[in-house]
This record gives sequence, C-alpha cells and structure tokens, in this order.
Amino acid sequence: MITKKSPEEIKILRDGGAILANILKRLGAAATPGTTALDLDDLAMSLVEEYKVEPVLLGYHPAFAPYPFPAAVCISVNNCVQHGIPTPEIVFAEGDVVNIDMSIAYEGLIVDAGITVGVGEIDAESKKLIAVTREALARGVKAAQPGAHIGDVSATIEQYVKGEGFSVVEVLCGHGVGYAVHEEPTIPNFGKAGTGPLIEVGHVYAIEPIVNVGKKDVVFDDDGDGYGVYTKDGSCSAHFEHSVAITENGPLILTQPK
Repeated sequence: MITKKSPEEIKILRDGGAILANILKRLGAAATPGTTALDLDDLAMSLVEEYKVEPVLLGYHPAFAPYPFPAAVCISVNNCVQHGIPTPEIVFAEGDVVNIDMSIAYEGLIVDAGITVGVGEIDAESKKLIAVTREALARGVKAAQPGAHIGDVSATIEQYVKGEGFSVVEVLCGHGVGYAVHEEPTIPNFGKAGTGPLIEVGHVYAIEPIVNVGKKDVVFDDDGDGYGVYTKDGSCSAHFEHSVAITENGPLILTQPK
C-alpha cells in the first residue's frame, strides 16, 4: 500500500529535508584528495549530533545483507554504484567520483537524499556523467505530477539518460519514503509512460537516478562486505536523489535548503 502523508507531516519532512540537504552539502565539500571515506562518516556522525537528527542507515539491516549497515552514510566511489561502506582504506584521489547517500529521521519522519561530487579536478566524461545524472533527477521530479503514473517518471529518466549516451541501472530503484526508509511504490529508472501506480497528492517518493558511463549491468559484492554494488564493466557511476512530496501544485522537493 502506498501511504499518504498529511500536510503537517509534509512540513516536518520538509524541515528534515532541509537539514539533510545542508549535511550533504558539507559532506560533499569535505570530499577532498587525501580524505578517507571513514572521515566523511565521522563528519556525518558529528553533523547528526549538531542538527539533533537520527542517522537512519546506521544499524539498518536490509534483507539482502549479511549484517546491519555499520555507518551513517553510504560512500560509493567511481565504479561502486551504491551501498559502499566507508572505511579508512578508501582514500579519495584527484579525479575520483564520489556518491554520498544518507537518510535521517527528524521528529519521527524519514527523508532520503544523495549527491555525487568530483574530487579535485575531474575529467570531461565524469563532469558530463554528474551533470546528466543531476538533470535526470530534475526531469524525473518534474514528471511526478498528480494524476500521472510512476512509469512517467521512469520513462522520463531513461529516455533522457540514454539520449545522452549513458545507461541506467535497472536492478536498483527509487521508492516511497517517510514512515520508513523504504516504502511502496518502487520507482524504477526505466519503464513505459502511462504505466504503474497512480501518482496522488500526499505521496512522498525518493526519486534516484543511478547512471553508468558504460553498460547497465552490475555485480553484487557477495564475496566481500555483502553491500557494495559495482558496474560489471568497471565504468564510472553516479547517483542523485531527492525526497519529493506530491502536492496539489505538483512535486515539492523536500531535500533542499529552504
């Protein structure tokens, strides 16, 4: 069942979303050459204390994983598509592409967002990847109009990304959010317009294009930490995510500074 949030709940989600946006901005700025992924996680833990919010991913145990997630943020670098565990062994270097994905709880409600940043000077292909993924999110959000369908969001993202010469990851997707980290509906980054659940006022979605430079295929790190997902061809990947409320006036991005 797709839950609906009240106007009062959406206000709380928007307040929490503004906090998450500020946290991600500070984390992105801290991704510099020589910094480690664990440094970012340590900073994230300091920031959740500063803002008095809860790091929802810390201790979260998805069905596919062998143990609860051990950090406040997912840090995925270059060919790591999603769910990277921040460790001191991951040292950022000039030219790296770093995805930072985080969920927080504020006054009992959850928002989810992610950004991708370049470390130092990055090459032209990586710049295009980041720009296309960010724009795919903007277009997907715009397509989430009351009375439309989830497939309209999916098709919009897929068509734009493929038109730019990149591919979308199909085995990972967006989702509902608010009362839990992952709620119905699932929101693929590929699909057919006019299909899927109806988009209604009160729904809250985490829309998140995941884009590869190369092919869409990924591999799961079942023999490693059990969390990381990587591009099969070793190409670079990027991800942007917003939590979005559907209002009578259209989609409202929750995870942006006020």
